[in-house]
Amino acid sequence: MDDLRRLKTMADYQFGSGAGDAVFRGDLEFMRSSSGRVTQVFDGDSRLVSAGTDGRFTLSMDAAQRLHERFAAPKLRVEFGEESVEYLEEGRNGFAKFVRNVDENLRARDEVLVTGPGDSLVATGRMEMSAEELRDFSSGVAVRIRS
Repeated sequence: MDDLRRLKTMADYQFGSGAGDAVFRGDLEFMRSSSGRVTQVFDGDSRLVSAGTDGRFTLSMDAAQRLHERFAAPKLRVEFGEESVEYLEEGRNGFAKFVRNVDENLRARDEVLVTGPGDSLVATGRMEMSAEELRDFSSGVAVRIRS
């Protein structure tokens, strides 16, 4: 299996069917580890994703924008209230008490699209608790912001 097909399959598994085609388009370049494993994918000068040794991707804002365009809300999203948007844009973590809506299928450690009111893309991040836990807790970090 060639690198591009493998990466698209991994993205489809992690984010849902169609994610690979949405993220991995354009003039792609691969950065590799000394063992030959793809560690980062670029579209021109823009990094799209980093590929961890666990087989999961971390998203750049460019890749997040592509997923945001591909999937309708609430898929892959954690929506915060207006009072949080400024802090999230600065790279501060998102707290559970400010979450307004969340994709019910999200689990702890999932990569997510962080949105504000009206489904505006604000940041990318990693869930620190599951969607179910967010309903039960009103304190604590819900999403660690990446970019």
